[in-house]
Amino acid sequence: MSRQTAHAQKLLLFSLTGQKLFAIGTLKIREILPFARLTRLPHSHAAVLGTMSFRGAAVPVIDMAAAVGGRPLTAEELTSASIIVTDIQRQEIGFVVRSVNRIIEADWKNVKSPPAALGDQAFLTGLIDLEGELIQLLDVELLLSKVYPAAVDAEAAALTDKESEALRAQRILLVDDSQVARKQLSDVLDSKGISYEVTTNGQNALTMLLEADSNGRPVDILVSDIEMPGLDGYELAFTIRDNTALKQPYIILHTSLNSEMSLSYANQVGANEALTKFDANELMQAMLRGAAV
Repeated sequence: MSRQTAHAQKLLLFSLTGQKLFAIGTLKIREILPFARLTRLPHSHAAVLGTMSFRGAAVPVIDMAAAVGGRPLTAEELTSASIIVTDIQRQEIGFVVRSVNRIIEADWKNVKSPPAALGDQAFLTGLIDLEGELIQLLDVELLLSKVYPAAVDAEAAALTDKESEALRAQRILLVDDSQVARKQLSDVLDSKGISYEVTTNGQNALTMLLEADSNGRPVDILVSDIEMPGLDGYELAFTIRDNTALKQPYIILHTSLNSEMSLSYANQVGANEALTKFDANELMQAMLRGAAV
């Protein structure tokens, strides 16, 4: 697999309440449908408009504009709106958007991290300059955490004393551009008393890997997101495997994508495993396999 093939991703562009364009990766998308009547859900979050039937299942539908802190779509706007049905973190969720624009192909190297001044509640994981227009790549994981704030049960990852000691002996590096995903990962390891380092992007992770290796304390296990601005998880894994002088870590790509294509790409770029977020026990078992190598 070429480097370009590894990290080129298609993005769906859409608008919420104004002309500004937002984007999410198409690998997250199951289908795009015209807005239809929904079944109301009592006692739900204000941004949840109800449920729709999708392939035999009841799928919650969220007003994306309202969920990110904007004004809700009006009844008139809803009549011509679209529902983007997504498959994220092991669940199907529908997002209502004002209009769907088009699909573009983006090189993750051209996706810039959002300015730190925006803070950690900006619902953005990246920015893309498209012919002079700034496209905002939405942090869907953060959005979902606000609508469905149930915490990950870190205690669900049961480890024996021997297994815990095995992981404590490893040098572990976590990399994810989503603050929600970083907290999920950190909470699980913190609950087991397992030390680790964490960073927000692939370029920082690569720098940390190289520095650790040159200092004689190489990283043993790398857990990385796939979709990240700059150096994405595929490219990071590819670059690591391409560096024969580097002591090779056990690479676990950890993604909100439930796509077979993403798992296939992960294998092609040299990752040892690819997991769908977020199952604490699955992650611990994968890390234990890494520790046993």
